Amino acid sequence: MIEPKPAIEPQPSNAKGSGTAKKRRFGGTEAQIRSALKFYKTMAYLTGGMLLLLCLELIVRYGFGQYLLAGGTNAVTGQPFGFGFADAEPLGVLGAVNISVGVLIVHGWMYVVYLISNFRLWSLMRWPFSKLILLALGGVVPFLSFIVEKKFHAEVEAELAANPQASKRY
Repeated sequence: MIEPKPAIEPQPSNAKGSGTAKKRRFGGTEAQIRSALKFYKTMAYLTGGMLLLLCLELIVRYGFGQYLLAGGTNAVTGQPFGFGFADAEPLGVLGAVNISVGVLIVHGWMYVVYLISNFRLWSLMRWPFSKLILLALGGVVPFLSFIVEKKFHAEVEAELAANPQASKRY
């Protein structure tokens, strides 16, 4: 049976205090980690942008009682309605496509893909579970995905540069 190896190799007992660094182990090759990092970065920006759009949509909906609609007919005048904001209650436009609901749905599915990118990067880097939680929070707290992405991108680059021998797995 193959024994799993820890993320950081333990130092020999006689090497303590000699100043040698612990050998870092990754869950994949450098190419796999860079690919996961690129995927994570892309999803962080897309999900963060959609989250900001969602926050704006919720402010308009609950603050001003408006939906973003496309198409349909104005309920009061009977004129065709193109694209824009209309009253939510009572319904101001009939037969329109509700773009506001579309923003909710798209952000929800993008967040699922964002979580997959988080898990992929986290597992390849062999980080503690707390970092996965912080990565996941980036998709639900406005502006946090941009901050967390910058921090973790720099951390991954630094770890790869500091441990070039650790990524050779095969």
